[in-house]
Amino acid sequence: MILCCQDDASPPALTDLCLTHVSQNLEWFCVKQADGSLCLREAVPFPQELADQLLAKMATEGLLNDSTVGVFRKWRYLRLRRACIRTARISAEAFQKALCPHKLVELDAARVNADLTISDILNGLATNKACQDSLQRLVLSGLTVSSLEEAGRFRSLRGLRSLSLANVEFYDAGLLDVCCLPRLESLDLSNTSVTNLRPLLGLRERLRSLTLHQLKETVSSQHLDIQLMTKQLARLTWAGQPAASRRVTDAAVKAFVEQRPGMTFVGLLATGAGFSDFLTGEGSLKVTGEANEVQVCEALRRYSEREGFVREALFHLFSLTHVMEKPRPDILKLVVLGMRNHPSTLNVQLAASACVFNLTKQDLATDMPVPLLAVVTHLLLEAMRTFPNHQQLQKNCLLSLCSDRILQEVPFNRFEAAKLVMQWLCNHDDQNMQRMAVAIISILAAKVCVCVR
Repeated sequence: MILCCQDDASPPALTDLCLTHVSQNLEWFCVKQADGSLCLREAVPFPQELADQLLAKMATEGLLNDSTVGVFRKWRYLRLRRACIRTARISAEAFQKALCPHKLVELDAARVNADLTISDILNGLATNKACQDSLQRLVLSGLTVSSLEEAGRFRSLRGLRSLSLANVEFYDAGLLDVCCLPRLESLDLSNTSVTNLRPLLGLRERLRSLTLHQLKETVSSQHLDIQLMTKQLARLTWAGQPAASRRVTDAAVKAFVEQRPGMTFVGLLATGAGFSDFLTGEGSLKVTGEANEVQVCEALRRYSEREGFVREALFHLFSLTHVMEKPRPDILKLVVLGMRNHPSTLNVQLAASACVFNLTKQDLATDMPVPLLAVVTHLLLEAMRTFPNHQQLQKNCLLSLCSDRILQEVPFNRFEAAKLVMQWLCNHDDQNMQRMAVAIISILAAKVCVCVR
């Protein structure tokens, strides 16, 4: 869900500023109920889309919990349609009371805390018959499965068109049930425990998007004949399979696509394929891969939540951006997306910080939008704080920070930055890096003193 779209060179949108203020100061507008949940003081109906954006804002900023989600219990005033609660920390009870009464069209519950399981979500949705018909998109990536009993419950979501079960311990029995959904058009089974894909053939008349990243070795050994899959298929991702991916050839992909003229996307990252002129990704057929900048950027855009593929794409992007002649804020935004989504993954942060340096070094930072550089600087400092003992990562971040544009014009917490750089300086004896660190601290200290005055 996108909260607000704006140019990086423009000030933040008023809507976004207001939502940030409300989400960060929710207690001012609420009273606390007996169970600890918050309830709005005034029963003022929100515009429906703003209610969706407020929920997403709270989830994104780590403010969504059993207490704050209570404001959405008054569903007549805060009506949700596209609910995003990803990475939130809420219980099954709070989820059912606050979200399940709404007539949802979409629910994105990717990577919520372990206290809220797939079974809890399906049980909660089952309490609202209208929601079973209205819900069209369900994202359960990275969730915990409390038992195998949930396998027979997906079929009750009769209106479901898109389902993501990536990174879930999901088995063959569950796939049989999923394939009974009468309107299912898009399915993501990446990194699941499914070993038999034959039930997918039952979807041949309506399946338009199929994503199969990193399936088990037993699936690859089946040599699934994807030629039997529906000719309605518009998007297919078969990237990074343990064995089968390395047997993918450009000729086979071309033959497959030519039999399906309606296809708009093929995922080939980490397959070794995608180097022919037919698969450049520059036309109507979008391609993720490692052959050129277009493919790599498409991979960063589509796989931003898959840390393995983000790292792989960033590795190739580093080589592509080694010699940059013009500022590329569009690419820097993609790097930011990967850094933000995987703050605790060292390999992602290491590759991303190297790419940031390539994209902002020397005069390249001069024409980058200040708000974008502010976000980048914040993420670099977070990476330094998260991995204080990784010398190469610290070097990458210091190299990027050593920029007159960033140090002089970009808004960020200079006091915290000075402490991090000072900490590095005290623990390392690389003379070249020490000189650079001293230069950074000198500028930061001067700016901090000016602010104090």
